[in-house]
Amino acid sequence: MPSPCHVLHRGLLESNLRILRSVMDRSGARVLLALKGFAQFSEAKLISKYLVGTTASGIHEALLGREEFGGEVHAYSPAFKDEEFAQLLRVADHMSFNSLSQWKRYRAAAQAAKRKISFGLRVNPEHAEVEVELYNPCASGSRLGTLRSEITDVSDLDGLEGLHFHTMCQQGADVLQRTVAAFESKFGEFIPRLKWVNFGGGHHITRPGYDLDLLVKVITDFRARWGQHIQVYLEPGEAIGIGTGVLVGTVLDLVHKGVDIAIIDVSATCHMPDTLEMPYRADILDGDLPGKLAHTYRLGSVTCLAGDIIGDYSFAEPLKIGQRLVLWTCRTTRS
Repeated sequence: MPSPCHVLHRGLLESNLRILRSVMDRSGARVLLALKGFAQFSEAKLISKYLVGTTASGIHEALLGREEFGGEVHAYSPAFKDEEFAQLLRVADHMSFNSLSQWKRYRAAAQAAKRKISFGLRVNPEHAEVEVELYNPCASGSRLGTLRSEITDVSDLDGLEGLHFHTMCQQGADVLQRTVAAFESKFGEFIPRLKWVNFGGGHHITRPGYDLDLLVKVITDFRARWGQHIQVYLEPGEAIGIGTGVLVGTVLDLVHKGVDIAIIDVSATCHMPDTLEMPYRADILDGDLPGKLAHTYRLGSVTCLAGDIIGDYSFAEPLKIGQRLVLWTCRTTRS
């Protein structure tokens, strides 16, 4: 086995996919894979058996979705570049703009597209329950999505078929229920003219304890209020891959600099950025919190970034050069 290496349990991946498919079947929603959250295209054939397509944050993800996964390809970006937009017109089935100014800039080109594409607008319902500000799309001054106050003329929405909101991060159906209520309060007057609404990502649907019945109810109640002709989309990312694999690395060197340090070939920056950004702590097989077991080490990466540190962990036995370490990069695992 190469090192570092992500090792996937295909059976656990399929278990997640079955849960997502059941949500589709019960609610009538269409579920997309957010490639920014899980893009292991070696499993594209399996994933495409259960989900209806992918959602991309740029041309390269869109091409990956089209070429490897098939199905619908959705695209959203905080801002499109001219050359990228022209390419996406040849690849995407749905495209969501971040602002009315971007829609006005590209509306003529969009309406002249040679293939059928459905265009939408990302909106900010000004409601989020994300605790970590770095991951809060509705933070004060957020660049993500259009505020209700920015829509001063309903004709600005002419040519748009959908609205898209994304306000969640690793959260449950109760948060979605409150978010949908906020969305309806802010943008309800525009819903009757729509063909679809995208409820975005951040849904921890496959996490043990997630309230699937409430999720189905939120979706079916929304469509009952506004019409069965309105298609609801969900675009989870982490929920597809959570609890399905491990990251395997190797101890390359052991040094002492006031603390014992194990230099390994796994990088927080490259392989697990959430450990630096959130912050987030990965679990390690046979490892524990610092000081819990006899030997504590700071795990540092082989990169040259000074702060590329995975964290401090303790082990019952001293680590050895060449020893493999197994990291669960998502906390939610199934026993």
